[in-house]
Amino acid sequence: MKNIWIIGCGDIGRRVAKLIDDLYQNQAYRTSALVRSVESAELCEKLGVNTLVHNLDESWPLDKEEFFDAEIYYFAPPPKTGLMDNRLQHFITQVGDAPRKIVLISTTGVYGDCRGEWIDESRPPNPQTDRAIRRVAAEKTLLNWAADHRKPIITLRVPGIYSLDRLPLARLKKKLPVVQASEAAFTNRIHADDLANICIEAMNSSLSGEVFNATDGDPGIMVDYFNKIADYVGLERPQQISLEEAKKSLSAGMLSYAGESRRIGNAKLLNVLGIKLQYPTLESTLK
Repeated sequence: MKNIWIIGCGDIGRRVAKLIDDLYQNQAYRTSALVRSVESAELCEKLGVNTLVHNLDESWPLDKEEFFDAEIYYFAPPPKTGLMDNRLQHFITQVGDAPRKIVLISTTGVYGDCRGEWIDESRPPNPQTDRAIRRVAAEKTLLNWAADHRKPIITLRVPGIYSLDRLPLARLKKKLPVVQASEAAFTNRIHADDLANICIEAMNSSLSGEVFNATDGDPGIMVDYFNKIADYVGLERPQQISLEEAKKSLSAGMLSYAGESRRIGNAKLLNVLGIKLQYPTLESTLK
């Protein structure tokens, strides 16, 4: 029987769980999730996922046998402070060599500001925010685990995630501004359903030690993104302000998008992992 674990089972984890049910109908499998809150557990259990409520910020003991020969989808984000990912370290310390393979979700933020250049996986990480530094630390932690135990891993560097049920409608309704087109950075995205499929294809591949940019390869500037969403839902387009004004009014998260510009290619994702995107562009989703 396939032993499948989703560590950090939020929206993407639940999409993966649903896709597993669709794909593995003729196989014996058991999908389990490790989550932090009772609320998350209830959402997972509604999908028939066996759920364990566990706080990875604490080095509480886990039953290593539960993870024997397991396919691990590790989606739990690092802590919000510090320069390391203690959650991932706690997890792999507990499970040791039990898992069969781990697929890790990281972030394209590890590349830092690339001044709008097209980049691929050969670009060395250059994290410029604490959040990205923690993600690089997580990648290195998992690489060390794989080397120590001779186990396969795949790292997926993920940009902004979107879908029709996770559009920035609240922001548009609040009429919050965006950085004007002349100063706007390039951003990248991936549809949530495509990301769930990428995760499963990465797990089922015979590849190991690879890094993939899990992006649709169709970057754009933030102004265009919000304008297209506003037009789609019939809301007013956001006001455009200068980057200098944005530094005084936008959140740290939005400023990180505004301050780091990169266009990320996905040729390796398509050609090496063999992914066929269902939503290759924002327009294809809205259409």
